Amino acid sequence: MINKIDKNKERQRRHSRVRNKLNGTAERPRFVVYRSLSNIYAQIIDDTKGNTLVSAGTVEKALADALKGKSKSEQAYIIGETIAKRALEKKITKVVFDRGGYIYTGRVKQVSDGARAAGLEF
Repeated sequence: MINKIDKNKERQRRHSRVRNKLNGTAERPRFVVYRSLSNIYAQIIDDTKGNTLVSAGTVEKALADALKGKSKSEQAYIIGETIAKRALEKKITKVVFDRGGYIYTGRVKQVSDGARAAGLEF
C-alpha cells in the first residue's frame, strides 16, 4: 500500500514551526496569507490581543467587479493592494509577513508584492 503525503498537514507543520518564532504586536502586526485552490485571503492580526485588524479576500462582494476576468495571480495582487489600503487607513504601516507555511512563490508572492506596492513595509 502506498502512503500518500497529506500536503496540507505538511504545510500546517511548517506554519507552526514559523509561528513559534514569528509574532505580531500592536506596533508591528502579523500579515497572514491563506491560499485555497480557488481563493486567497489575507489578514492583519494583532497577536497580543488576538484581534484581526484588517482582512481581505477574493470572496468579497465589494471586490467582485475588480476581480472579474482576472487570473488567480492577478487577483492575489489586487488582494494585496486592497489589504494594504485598508491597513493604511487604520494607520498600520509596518507588518511582519507570515506566509502561512506556503512556499514564497506564485500567489503568495503576488499578495506581498501588491501590499508593498500600495505602501506597506515588511
